[in-house]
Amino acid sequence: MNLIVARPEGLYCPPGDFYIDPWRPVERAVITHAHSDHARRGHRHYLAHTDSTGTLRIRLGADIDLQTLPYGEAIVHHGVRLSLHPAGHVLGSAQVRLEHGGQVWVASGDYKLQDDGTCAPFEAVRCDTFITESTFGLPIYRWPAQQVLFADIDAWWRANAQAGRASVLFCYAFGKAQRILHGVDAGIGPIVVHGAVEPLNAVYRAAGVRLPPTRRVTDEGVDAALLRSALVLAPPSAQGTPWMRRFGAYADAFASGWMQLRGTRRRRGVDRGFVMSDHADWPGLLQAIDATGAERVFVTHGSVAVLVRWLNEQGLQAQGFRTEYGEEDEADAASPPPAAAAAPPAAAAAPPGPA
Repeated sequence: MNLIVARPEGLYCPPGDFYIDPWRPVERAVITHAHSDHARRGHRHYLAHTDSTGTLRIRLGADIDLQTLPYGEAIVHHGVRLSLHPAGHVLGSAQVRLEHGGQVWVASGDYKLQDDGTCAPFEAVRCDTFITESTFGLPIYRWPAQQVLFADIDAWWRANAQAGRASVLFCYAFGKAQRILHGVDAGIGPIVVHGAVEPLNAVYRAAGVRLPPTRRVTDEGVDAALLRSALVLAPPSAQGTPWMRRFGAYADAFASGWMQLRGTRRRRGVDRGFVMSDHADWPGLLQAIDATGAERVFVTHGSVAVLVRWLNEQGLQAQGFRTEYGEEDEADAASPPPAAAAAPPAAAAAPPGPA
């Protein structure tokens, strides 16, 4: 029997009778992280990592039936031994390890291998079968080193501040915004955040993550003079809205893995693009898969066909899982560029049913 199969509700564990990141309401849901494409409303019972408590309750409601586990602690449900392990994606993100009937499967959720200091770093978990994302599963995607990325952001902000204009950086409100806050040089000037960002900052601070002081545009003392040297973090959905008018003649930029593609910055209509993602790049995907020692790999959302073909050429048993997961970097903005969109259904092999 396969420990995880695809059902209309999502990825299902038959012997354990629970789902992992289901996209339709179910009785029992194991949640890998609190991004909206993986954590959805309507489930009767949720299980997630302890550090996901704050973000899940903000996003799904304070009254959800939520059970939490620390990393590495196992529970047994209907004979299935389940534990959560760091995914390195965002605060509280977890890979789900399942052990039953002599098999070990790991469903990774979303992950990255770069340690950004805002969440527990990725931990390779040995298994027989590994379920991996492939959001950036093309060889063109290779992320810059942390120090290079933040040196570029700091230089851009510093130059704008010296010229007397606000630096508006569009980024996803959960995960990427906090990573930017943790990594920039806060000595350059004040930092102002959109109202969608600040509640999530509070969750990160409560979890012990170091973030510099931030203000909202409505806070006392935030005036035109202050904004002329400020770094402003806002979700992509704020672009072009009346909220932007208060910043005057600002410079703007977008932080996303899609900035690796030529033309994406132009389509976004921003001055700068910073290549930054909370997902693994191509080398990271290959390294993570290899470190699991898995002989069988299922590939989900992203460039499924390319990664499946490459893995099969390396001698692994690889095929695709069809899912409804999206790219949260784009969840409140436009669709991903065509070159990085999910493979067409015909390219992904049909997932197995229960044996």
